[in-house]
Amino acid sequence: MSRFRHILRVATMGVVALLVATSSSAAQEAWQSPLLVPKHSAAAQKPSAHRTKPAKPTATAKIRNQSAFARMAPLAAKNQEHRLILQVNANDPAEMNLALNNALNVTQHYRELGEKVKIEVITFGPGLHMLRDDTSPVKARIETMALSTPEVSFKACGNTRENMHKVENKDIPIVPQAQEVKSGVVRVMELEEQGWTYVKP
Repeated sequence: MSRFRHILRVATMGVVALLVATSSSAAQEAWQSPLLVPKHSAAAQKPSAHRTKPAKPTATAKIRNQSAFARMAPLAAKNQEHRLILQVNANDPAEMNLALNNALNVTQHYRELGEKVKIEVITFGPGLHMLRDDTSPVKARIETMALSTPEVSFKACGNTRENMHKVENKDIPIVPQAQEVKSGVVRVMELEEQGWTYVKP
């Protein structure tokens, strides 16, 4: 009888072990199922094959955008203002006339294109004679340009004028078409820092 009980106990333990092994395997399969994968697991972080990609612009849309940009470019150029500095620092009539010729040529060029331009003729040192009312060899041309070419302005260096006043012991008259600035060189620097183009004839 005790032998029968021993066999029964061994058989029961075998069945229990089999049931435990089966349920453990089932639980592991269920854990790996896509429906039960935790949100923070590595499998959940993989991109889905069915996820849609953002649509790329079509060739027609690209051409339309390029055409719109091409139409806008000439308009932007016409609205842009070109800015030029012409420096005169020598008491040389040829150099003064060259500066005035350059100013007229540049103005005419941009007028024909329908674009804006602004030019400053800046004089200092011996070049101040260009704008002196009593010594300027180009005074008549400056008077004419002031009426016909408002895009061009004339600046006289105040430091140079003051030094000439001390040396000559008299007032230094400036043509009415010119404006005095404290320093011609500083004026050139400030305009260049603002993006103006500098040219010395």
